[in-house]
Amino acid sequence: MTITPDSAPQLPFDRPNALDIAPLYAVLRREAPLTRVVTPAGDPAWLVTSYAEARQIFGDARFGRSHPEPAVASRVSQSALAGGPEVNHESERREHERMRRLLTPAFSAPRMRRLTERIQELVGACLDDMQAAPESPVDLHDLLAFPLPALVICDLLGVPHADRVYFRGLSERIGAMYDGADARAALGEFTAYTHRLAIAKRESPGPDVISDLVAAQRDDPTFTDRDLALLAAALLFAGHETTAARIDFGVLWLLADPHRRDRFAEDPEGQVNTTVEEILRASATSGTGVLRYAHEEVEIGGVRVPRGDLVLVNNDAANRDAAVFPDPDEFRPDRRPNVHLAFGHGMHACIGANLARTELRLVFPALFRRFPGLRLAGDPGEITLRSGQATGRIERLPVRW
Repeated sequence: MTITPDSAPQLPFDRPNALDIAPLYAVLRREAPLTRVVTPAGDPAWLVTSYAEARQIFGDARFGRSHPEPAVASRVSQSALAGGPEVNHESERREHERMRRLLTPAFSAPRMRRLTERIQELVGACLDDMQAAPESPVDLHDLLAFPLPALVICDLLGVPHADRVYFRGLSERIGAMYDGADARAALGEFTAYTHRLAIAKRESPGPDVISDLVAAQRDDPTFTDRDLALLAAALLFAGHETTAARIDFGVLWLLADPHRRDRFAEDPEGQVNTTVEEILRASATSGTGVLRYAHEEVEIGGVRVPRGDLVLVNNDAANRDAAVFPDPDEFRPDRRPNVHLAFGHGMHACIGANLARTELRLVFPALFRRFPGLRLAGDPGEITLRSGQATGRIERLPVRW
């Protein structure tokens, strides 16, 4: 199979069900480490499907989220976040270093350990809501997978719990791949909302991340109100969307095989760490990949990538690379080692990885201790994925117990 610019396949690729990734990824991986594709926006790009090249690009400072000429840059989609070039090309590295400096203490492992008791309380409250649901089956996404990460990120950032429904709606509009005007309008509403929160924290600070960001402005006058509002909006968006998807996919993986469910339910605390890592590896949440632009001409895997070209690093495909993961399409809760790229790698590795792992390691044992007979209300193959969104997740996850 030879891919030319005229014959390049268009993302997103068809996949057989929620648990399997598109078979075309494996075909393209055999073709070349980098393959020409067309984005959902109709623009040319390179797609990375192999683990070695994905890891290399994540750690290569010659790739970034900005573009030297944003007006002519290829776009992934019309999504207002991660749809195209972000931040200023000249200041990207400086802004990234500032962001890591400001946020690393908030998302550190010690901070997550201190949050553990609070997250356990929130998990218990969500499980209470599931148990009290008046009808069966219940939608696990609406009663657990969405509210838990939303409540946790609200606590961490200092956002009122009652506002989580509001920013859920904004998040869905921001991530829309094919309605750019509404996505941009939603991002404007979101940043205006976080700006109002920052003003309130300036008057009455608390032990939360937005208060920390407001305080940082005193030492860094270049950190503007707009910078703060955009960063807070991005944290709210990413802080609940991605973890909610992993809860959904994790439950689906565990329930899709009754024997797997029973083994986990026998000793959830003893198995949770390796199970969570396998959930992170096997959950396919992106129909496109992580956006990067080449800041200079780069050769990757024998392929020359010109300056300014869009490269999409597909974690889902890289995490199914048989060169690194034996039986990559099998869900193996005891897989060791498990060097997946769910959180990226290198200087752009996800700063919220500790928070996501903490939530996942707490929610699955609690769920199966409360509902040891938990099962899907239907066939796993009937579970559908939300379409037209930059961040992939399950649409509904009906369960019984």
